[in-house]
Amino acid sequence: MSCGSFFVIIIVMWKKAISVFLIIAVTASCIMQASIDKKNEREDARYASNRQWYAAENNALSPYPETVTYTLGKMSGADNSYMPEGDTYEDNAYTRYLRKKINVQNKDVFELSGDNSYNEHVSIAVASGKLPDVFLVDSEEQVRSLAKAGLIEDLTDAYDNCASVHIQNIYASYGDTILNKAKVDGKLYALPETNIDNGPSLLWLRYDWLKKLNLSTPKTVSDVRNIIRTFRKNDPGNNGVGKTVGLVTLPELYGESGYSQEYQTDIIFASFGAYPGHWIKKNGKLVYGSVQPEVKKALSYLHEMYQDGTLDRDFLFRESDNLIDLIVNGRCGVFFGPWWAPNNPLMEACEKNPNADWRPYLISTDSDGNTSFASQNPNGKYVVVRKGYKHPEIVMKITSALFDYMPYGDDSTKELEDYYIGNVDPTARPLAINVDFKNALSTCYRHLNSVLSLGEDKSELNLLEASYYTACYDYLKQTEDGGKASTKNWAAYTSRIVASHKISDKRIKEVPSAYFSDTDTMKTSWWKLTELEQKTFISIVTGDEPLSAFDDFVKEWMNEGGSKITLEVRQTNE
Repeated sequence: MSCGSFFVIIIVMWKKAISVFLIIAVTASCIMQASIDKKNEREDARYASNRQWYAAENNALSPYPETVTYTLGKMSGADNSYMPEGDTYEDNAYTRYLRKKINVQNKDVFELSGDNSYNEHVSIAVASGKLPDVFLVDSEEQVRSLAKAGLIEDLTDAYDNCASVHIQNIYASYGDTILNKAKVDGKLYALPETNIDNGPSLLWLRYDWLKKLNLSTPKTVSDVRNIIRTFRKNDPGNNGVGKTVGLVTLPELYGESGYSQEYQTDIIFASFGAYPGHWIKKNGKLVYGSVQPEVKKALSYLHEMYQDGTLDRDFLFRESDNLIDLIVNGRCGVFFGPWWAPNNPLMEACEKNPNADWRPYLISTDSDGNTSFASQNPNGKYVVVRKGYKHPEIVMKITSALFDYMPYGDDSTKELEDYYIGNVDPTARPLAINVDFKNALSTCYRHLNSVLSLGEDKSELNLLEASYYTACYDYLKQTEDGGKASTKNWAAYTSRIVASHKISDKRIKEVPSAYFSDTDTMKTSWWKLTELEQKTFISIVTGDEPLSAFDDFVKEWMNEGGSKITLEVRQTNE
């Protein structure tokens, strides 16, 4: 082989080696680039995911990138909250809306109706250390106790970041009162429920019985008593002479802290200038209403009613479910209740007996025709989050979705219109609270009335108002020329128009309640004073104790901490 040939072979081999090397290098480079690209894609995806999680955890209406499931201690309502057949507390129009809107889902660890049953179960859960992620408590004292024990989350940042501006404006409409009651050492540990102005209790009366006996509509407490007496004597409900139950009431007799509830006798107390359970001003000083001499006169009157049967003789043994049964089954024809009584229990009563004609009446409490009532506690229950739960902001997002975004409606809220029209109870919501402006009821009535009566544009109504407008409009169409309306439409019209009109009367006088919190002495002594008060009131009404027992009660109340508490309340409000 010549040298030239040898070099040619070497050069050829060298070129092939270079080619192979280049191929390997290019391939390695491609593999490396692909690896880098995949890594970048993973990092981009992780960054995008982190960005989505960050947005969700710091913005009221940004959805979670994955469904967040939270365990819930659910406060339920009567008869499955009147939800449509097939809907449950874990799968209904509200929960489906929340899944679409913010991608959350509740898993209920218990579902209980009634404050007592629910609160007992919460106490058991606290004692066992097995708390759900989200649950309700009914007092600021419980919030403080749970916070001090390190059992619930600090929600300060969650409120700042994930309560929408609209929600924060709602709370601001009540001043500092509500949020301050949910704070411990300056930090927010609960989301409080707001109590809109409900006005005074109305008398709900079987008008068909009244008409059957040719009686006049009631204007005073005395009129109410005479009507009940005649119902019992003449038996328009065919219960048997003397077997129609008198005025039904719960054993507590009046609404605690002024919260508007059903089956109470607040109006009877107010007719004597008495406001038990409230801290009110008298002669320029704050006093506790239950120990004022006017209460003694009211208890004497209630005792007379108890004796003649115009007050339910078995009221001491009644619970709300039992009272509902009496009303639904036509065993009684009179009770005091708020504007929303048509939704519960009267809708059920009218479904069982379509001829039952329940109507509301405003009962005057003085000789001038005015109706006085003590203002209610501006907040009710509190939503708290278990310490250690990963997404404490979830309660703020749910509240913002339900009470900020939802009222204005879009395709995701269509199903909820049927809930409103059908008078599904608000306890169908995962969080059984309401968050709304103080004057929400009167605003809704004014807007509905302007469209129904004055012909204004209905497109200006929000989702809730529009759904009630539909139900009220259908009610009016159905009852033209003596027709019969559906029970649901009757309930919507009677509560939102008839009853709301009654409590917009200019003769209504609100007596300001000045204090709803606990003083230092209350924390240790209030339960004993409350027990003493309830025992005394019940004993006087039933006749187990003479009327003079009230004077003994006042002395004991003062001596057992009442005087000190009164001083503390006055100092707090100076």
